[in-house]
Amino acid sequence: MSNSNIAPFIKWAGGKRQLLAQIRERIPESFNNYYEPFVGGGAVVFDLLPTSAVINDINKALVNAYKQICNASDAFLKNLKELDEAMWEDGKGYYYSLREHYNDKLMREEFDVELAALFVFINKHCFNGLYRVNGKGLFNVPYNNSRKASSDEKNIKAISEYLKSVTILEGDFQVACQNAKKGDFVFIDSPYAPLNPTSFESYTKEGFDIESHKRLADLYDELTARGCYCMLTNHNTELINELYSNKGYKIDVVSVKRMINSDATNRVGEEVIICNY
Repeated sequence: MSNSNIAPFIKWAGGKRQLLAQIRERIPESFNNYYEPFVGGGAVVFDLLPTSAVINDINKALVNAYKQICNASDAFLKNLKELDEAMWEDGKGYYYSLREHYNDKLMREEFDVELAALFVFINKHCFNGLYRVNGKGLFNVPYNNSRKASSDEKNIKAISEYLKSVTILEGDFQVACQNAKKGDFVFIDSPYAPLNPTSFESYTKEGFDIESHKRLADLYDELTARGCYCMLTNHNTELINELYSNKGYKIDVVSVKRMINSDATNRVGEEVIICNY
């Protein structure tokens, strides 16, 4: 693991930046390969920079951004710079025109370098950096009134360099972990369990329901049996405690600020960090 500094290139709901210190102090002292089946914004992998890593996500547009930054960082930066420089006086109108263009490309499944640049531009200029799609799979988050630059060239170059040694997968979490073996470290930051089961907002149209949480808990048990080191983070909810307690796992409760909640009084919450070692 190296210590050069890389920051995530996007903001992601449920991102782990504020939990990094607690995650870092619980990392196994040594491990072989690193697996992260729900990479999201990559706060953890970019903090740890493990030498042999496999990252995965089910969000195609997100994985496309990782791949384009890895393989075509110059073209990506050129595209993004052009989007920033072409911004109209009417930032809001510009944002919505790009959002529409982005959604058109999504519908045509054009997972290319232009889509990656649009993805990052929209992430920087949408409300709270939230990635949310409607029932048709169209991105529908409003503008955040920002005109700031969408990327830091030096950081993108460093990410591109690092990702060249990383395996980038797109798909189901179970498939992503199929080759994890004894001595490997699997960091699992799955979509959150609903705080109250009626308000479940999925971040991809595929959704992550109660059944998915149960399947993930089974995978955690299976990885444990294989001899993998596993660490899982989620909301401190009844469901999560039910799925992971009484199995000999270490469950630590930590308090966090909730950034996405619009009601400031609900912004302090509890998360759990569950380790099998």
